Amino acid sequence: MMHPFTKKEIYEALVERHTAAYQEKLDAGHVAIAGLGGLGSNVAFALARLGVGHLHLIDFDRVDLTNLNRQQYLLRHVGMYKTDALKEQLLQINPYLDITTDCVKVTSENLKTLFADADIICEAFDNAETKAMFVNGILEWFPQKKLVCASGMAGFGSSNTIHTRKIGSNFYLCGDETTDIAHGQCLMAPRAALCAAHESNMIARLLLGEETV
Repeated sequence: MMHPFTKKEIYEALVERHTAAYQEKLDAGHVAIAGLGGLGSNVAFALARLGVGHLHLIDFDRVDLTNLNRQQYLLRHVGMYKTDALKEQLLQINPYLDITTDCVKVTSENLKTLFADADIICEAFDNAETKAMFVNGILEWFPQKKLVCASGMAGFGSSNTIHTRKIGSNFYLCGDETTDIAHGQCLMAPRAALCAAHESNMIARLLLGEETV
C-alpha cells in the first residue's frame, strides 16, 4: 500500500512525542514476541506505535473467528497466519519498521535459535505448559536477556489486581498471577489488553534503561 510519508517524517513525528533521546533508544531496540494472540498482538501494536525499530513476531497459528473478541485482527484476516496478518497491520502504522516473522511452534528444540538475536523477549502464550517450557528454556539459554512474561488475565475481575513484578535479575511477570482459563474464566478484550499494556510498558522501560517496575 502506498503512503505519502517518508521515514524521516515518521521518525520526526515520534521524536516530537517521545523526544530524540528516547526515540533513538526505542528505534535501536530488538524485541521478540512469542505468541500473537490476545497478549502478543496487543504488545506488538503498542511497540510498533512506540517506533521500536526491530520486532520479531513468532506464532504458528491462523486467525480464527473466535480470536476477534480480544486480538488485534479483523474479519478479513480470518484464515491468515497470525504472523502475516499482524505484520501487515504493523507496517500500516510504520512501514519502516524492521519486522521479521517465524510461523513456527516454539519448542525446547528451536528456542535457542529463534531468540538468539533479541535484546528483550516477550512471552505471550495462553497455555500453561508452553509458558513453563518457554520460561525454563529462556532462563537456561539466555539468562542475560530481559524476559517479560504474563500470568493471570482471564475473566473480568478488577483492573487493579493486574500488576508487574520483578522476580529475578532479568525476569518480569505481568498479570494477577491467579486467574486463568483452567479456573473456568473466559478470555475478554479488556483484561487481556490490560496485561498486554503492562508487558509492553515494561518492555519500553527496559529499552529506555529503567529496570525497576
